[in-house]
This record gives sequence, C-alpha cells and structure tokens, in this order.
Amino acid sequence: MASRTSQQNSRQQRIAEMRRAEQSRERRNKFLAIGISTAIVAGLVGFGAWVLIDQKQKEKDEEAARKAPVSGEQTWDAKKLGRNHVETQVKYEMNPPVGGDHNPRWMNCNGDVYKNAVPEVNAVHSLEHGAVWVTYNEKADKAEVDKLAAKVGKTPYTLLSPVKEQAGAIMLSAWGKQLTVDKADDPRVAQFFTKYVQGPQTPEPGAACTNGLGEK
Repeated sequence: MASRTSQQNSRQQRIAEMRRAEQSRERRNKFLAIGISTAIVAGLVGFGAWVLIDQKQKEKDEEAARKAPVSGEQTWDAKKLGRNHVETQVKYEMNPPVGGDHNPRWMNCNGDVYKNAVPEVNAVHSLEHGAVWVTYNEKADKAEVDKLAAKVGKTPYTLLSPVKEQAGAIMLSAWGKQLTVDKADDPRVAQFFTKYVQGPQTPEPGAACTNGLGEK
C-alpha cells in the first residue's frame, strides 16, 4: 500500500513538473513573440518615418528647383510668341523653336523618342501643351543621347528628336525657354524637366500629348 502511494506521489510530481515546464515554455514563447512583434513594428515605424522624410525632402528639392533660375537658359517673351494655328511652314527666329505659330496637330509627347527629325510646326504645338522637347545633333555622344532617351521615355510631356542644324550638341526647349548642355547628367537637365514639364510657362496646361502626330 505504501509502495502504491509512493508511486502515485511520484507520478503526480512528474506531471506537475511537466506542467511547470510547459507553462515556462509558453511564457518564453509569449515573451519571444512580443519581442519580435515589437521589433517588427518599430522597424516598420522607422522605415515609414524614413520614407516620409525622404519624400518630404524630394518635394522640397523639387520645389527649390522650380523656384531657382536655370543657369545659362535663354528666355523669350511668351507674349510675343505667336500661337496661331497655320497649315503652312513657319520661319522661326530660333533653332529649335521655343514657340510661335504652329500646325493644328501636335507631336506625340508622352515620353516619345523619335529617331528622325520631326516637323517643327508640330513640335511647337507640343511645347504649347507644356512639353519639354529634347534635341541633339551629330556632335552629341551616342551614350549621352541614350541616357536622354531613357529619361524622356519615362517622363510624360516630353519628346526627343535629332535637329541637325542646331548650335548646341544637346538642347532642351520649353515654351519660351531653352537650355544648351553637353552631358545628359548635367544637373540643369533634371532642373529644366522639373521646372518646365507642365510648368508655369505652359500656355495650355493639361492639354493632350497623345493622339497627335507620331513617327512615320
């Protein structure tokens, strides 16, 4: 009888120890889960804060670029640039033109890259809609042109085409504005895009840059 009682007590002790061990594991797992969850939440909050700060900084940089003058750009009085629709060729005072009378159809300028020269009278209409027209001649290095093509290709309200007779290797034109550069990574290129793609110089902001004239 005493032996049976002793066995029962021993069994109960083992069961109690097993329960205590299980409870201990549950507490450890709970603390571990809480710790991991806290770390994940803290990480997400920190990442979110970093993204927000980075976005705010980009917005500040873009706003500063819009307000600052573009070094070396040429400017024409927009009020003196004709805006009539004509079916004939137009003799422009600058090359490439930055405004003036133009064809009723615009060149497609939704990040369009043209391998051949485009009609000036149609490209000027694109400028009226707020596009930036990037042009280059034979002096431009192919690698620089490729970089510009990549930038234009991902930027709505821009177009790129060769202009053989222009003075500079690479030129950027908006309505009443023009800039000459030698390299695609010249910081003024990005500033020109930021400032003048659908910028304040645009006579017809929001007008279409698709369903116009494309490359034949």
